[in-house]
Amino acid sequence: SKMTVKAVKMPCTSANVYTKVPDGGWGWTVAFAFFIVEALTYGIIKSFGVFFNDLMESFDETNSRISWIISICVFVQTFTAPLSTVLSNRFGHRLVVMTGGLLVSAGMVIASFARSVVDMYVTIGLVSGLGYCLSFLPTVTIVSQYFDKRRSLVTAVASTGECFAVFSFAPAITALKEQIGWRYSMLSVGVLQLGITACGLLLRPIIIREQEEVKAQPPEESTETKYMLENEQTCTSIESIDSGVDITTSPSNVPGKTKAEPKSEEPKQHGQNPVENNSTPLEPKTKLLDFSVMRDYSFICYAFFGLFATLGFLGPSLYIIPLCRSLGIGKDHSAYILSVMAIAEVFGRIFAGWLLNKKPIRKIYIELICVILLSVALVAFPFASGFWGLMICSVYFGFMLGTVAGTHIPLLAEDDVVGIERMSSAAGVYVFIQSFAGLAGPPLAGVLVDTTKNYSSAFYSCAAGMVLGAAFLALVRPCKTGLCQQQQQQQQVEEGTAGPPPELPDDFIDMDIGKAENSGKGSDSV
Repeated sequence: SKMTVKAVKMPCTSANVYTKVPDGGWGWTVAFAFFIVEALTYGIIKSFGVFFNDLMESFDETNSRISWIISICVFVQTFTAPLSTVLSNRFGHRLVVMTGGLLVSAGMVIASFARSVVDMYVTIGLVSGLGYCLSFLPTVTIVSQYFDKRRSLVTAVASTGECFAVFSFAPAITALKEQIGWRYSMLSVGVLQLGITACGLLLRPIIIREQEEVKAQPPEESTETKYMLENEQTCTSIESIDSGVDITTSPSNVPGKTKAEPKSEEPKQHGQNPVENNSTPLEPKTKLLDFSVMRDYSFICYAFFGLFATLGFLGPSLYIIPLCRSLGIGKDHSAYILSVMAIAEVFGRIFAGWLLNKKPIRKIYIELICVILLSVALVAFPFASGFWGLMICSVYFGFMLGTVAGTHIPLLAEDDVVGIERMSSAAGVYVFIQSFAGLAGPPLAGVLVDTTKNYSSAFYSCAAGMVLGAAFLALVRPCKTGLCQQQQQQQQVEEGTAGPPPELPDDFIDMDIGKAENSGKGSDSV
């Protein structure tokens, strides 16, 4: 109840109160906002490859040094994910996303006036990177809160915003550069990213009240009837029955129970120990960041999956155009290949959302199959030759990338990983762990390209990371149901069997035994 009050009274927010997860309602508006935020964050990052050759020529820098721009940006975006979680829990998603939109736009606009690659590191890498984090993560988190049964499908469809952005931005920016140059083109992109602040206004927080109200009524009667049944089962005389009733209702004998009865929190449980357990689930909700997910073995494996899979997410989008140019393909055709990859990713995201929305399917296994197929797509790029060969590989890669990229964060809400209750903190920690791969991935690929003088080596490094990610993803479900989890369940069972006895009043049996001894002495004296 404390968390609900805070959510209503927080500044600059107007909460939507539902009796259950709406699976729609204002959630459709939030999903649309997520679509636009995706387009203006990851869509711009994936389209940044169109500036690579221009930056190399203008600053006279190597491929690996230019790659550090996006690497620092992605690293800051993911490394500061816990900060985004803390700020969202403290100030609300709306204010955080609006602030992030301002930072993203400011960084890109200032970068258009940069005179060296170091200036790009600061403006796009640090400023825009922090803005991307404050914009993206709170948006995807609140979308998951508005949907339950349709969560996988809605998040997958809404995440196609980045795909449509890449499809439209890549050729548009390429054509714009021919007219006004890369600096004014980058300035125009920065102004366009101010739309993130408008999307932040649409992120109204959601409050679910039904769980508290439903639990408040039935247990109140069951608590009394439970004590009555315990009294009837343990009492052997009329005196002991009377003593049991007196003890249950007497404030002097059971002060904790009688004082707690008027409150709405205590009747939610059946006994004294469950009442204590009832207060503990509310405490994590008040925490700004809950690192307890790091004790969950399934989450640890899933986090390592995200760490290594990130190596294969951004590399192809950044290096597909340089690869095409190295094979003699023109600028326009290279941009078309990137656009077709984005369209294929749209269909992949929609397909994955539709597939994961099916009830009997174990979603974590579907994700594993998609990651394996995505690894095959990365290996196929170096063997492609000519425009149509790269086009086929790009379509295949884009489709499989869509099945993974649009679902790997929402899958944190599934019980196989951490569940919806801890998703907010889990997403912050998960993306934080991803940051190290985002920092090292593109520069590593750039170093390999500079060393081998062949862009195919960049795709091999991406494929190696994706294979390692698939290995850790395969361990998520076994860790959830394996020996370690079974040991935890056995401990919970043992604690549960030891729990019921303390539910009885401490002086109940003592008083009955005392009365029995007094009656025995009376009979002996007689």
